[in-house]
Amino acid sequence: MFKDIQVLGKESLIYGLSTVIARLLNFILMPFYTHYLAPGEYGIIAAVYSYIAFLNIIYHYGMDQAYMRHFEEKEKAFPSSFVCLILSSALFSGALALNPVFFAKISGIGGEYSKFMLYSAAILFLDTLTVIPFADLRMRHKAFYFANVKIMGIVLNVILNVMFIKYMDKGIEGVFLANLASSAVSAAMLSNYFADIKFKIYPDVLKKLLHFALPLLPAGLSSMAIQVIDRPLLLFLADKTSVGIYQANYRLGIFVMLLVVMFDQAWRPFFIERADRTDAKRIFARVFSYFAVILVWIVLALSFFISDIAKFEIRNTPLIHPGYWSGIGIAPVVFVAYLFNGFYINFLAPVIISKRTGFLFVISIAGAAVSVISNLILIPVLNIYGSAISTLLSYVTMASLAYLAGRKLYSIPYEFKRIFKIVVITFVLLTPVLFLELNAGAWSLYRTGVLTIYPFLIFFSGFFDDREKEQIRSLLRIISSAGVRRRI
Repeated sequence: MFKDIQVLGKESLIYGLSTVIARLLNFILMPFYTHYLAPGEYGIIAAVYSYIAFLNIIYHYGMDQAYMRHFEEKEKAFPSSFVCLILSSALFSGALALNPVFFAKISGIGGEYSKFMLYSAAILFLDTLTVIPFADLRMRHKAFYFANVKIMGIVLNVILNVMFIKYMDKGIEGVFLANLASSAVSAAMLSNYFADIKFKIYPDVLKKLLHFALPLLPAGLSSMAIQVIDRPLLLFLADKTSVGIYQANYRLGIFVMLLVVMFDQAWRPFFIERADRTDAKRIFARVFSYFAVILVWIVLALSFFISDIAKFEIRNTPLIHPGYWSGIGIAPVVFVAYLFNGFYINFLAPVIISKRTGFLFVISIAGAAVSVISNLILIPVLNIYGSAISTLLSYVTMASLAYLAGRKLYSIPYEFKRIFKIVVITFVLLTPVLFLELNAGAWSLYRTGVLTIYPFLIFFSGFFDDREKEQIRSLLRIISSAGVRRRI
């Protein structure tokens, strides 16, 4: 079992490094935007890209997941899914490009920004071309190829953003021009898939693909709504400036989001390939325990130090422009929201293994409903904090429902005694900050002490059994000896 988890860890690291590098490069743009774009301008970008993220679900309609689930028929499944996506995305982008002014107005950004709808149509089409090839790379365990394409696209996007906005004074339009160019390059880097493909649809295979994929569409739309619906609602219930401030500080959640994404990239192939093994359920339960104990510590660390990170100065320039600092307080809420998103991804395994993807519809609709309702209630009262809390409530709802569904479909014996120990230890460590007002010196000492004590309390609380403790000690000895050799 431990060997299997090591495989998951290895692939998570490869996918993770690519994702971390790519997202961090992309994250660089957020501080850049805060220094070169006003909050209102950044709010427009946030709103448009929220719609793009939502439309991506419609363009893909779960076909990448269907291809991965039917990978054993890849010779027919690949061309069927790929050609189907090309035809449908051309239709969708054509419809979007026919009346950009109309779509710009109903989106809330205003008809004067209609050209951004044309850019969005092209970006969506190009990105859809890469969906099945990327899924194929994941299933073939070609993580390095996957990583190279992702990283190159993001590097180009960052460079072009700087060039268009800082040196060519393109403003908001430069963001879309850079994205368009990088999407085209990413598609070109996967052109070997396009060159060898037989442009043929196999009706019998396509029927199976669609039978698996289409139930994922409403679920995917609902899931994406949870991630992005807060920006359009803020746009309508507050203003563009609030959206810009919210977007900048929400993006600070990248530090937890990256860990969840890198885990998810490797987790799905991992549990699909092992679903039929006799020890599969025990392995999946142990994965969740390890995932929880590590991510809780990281969430604590980031919550304690995120203000310092946002205000950290490079050449006398803070990472985030002071005009956006009023929203830093939402970051810890976003961290915890991503923590529960990670729990939700863990709990999805039974649903996907059992091929009962219809459950995803109910779960996602519930999460989306919580998101919309709570945003409508909380934004007028708490402004951007209301949106952050709504996101957290949505992920808690989805994780809870996914767990309940999994118990009926493919019951995994999650180690809740271990999870309870994490909860108790975390609550005990946080008690002082919940009830006491600490000065700057005491706050620095407290947060450093909590992060230091947490792993020791976990280790000696009985969270790990004797065999696991010995493996941890062996790993620490290896790390320690490696450090000694480097010093010598």
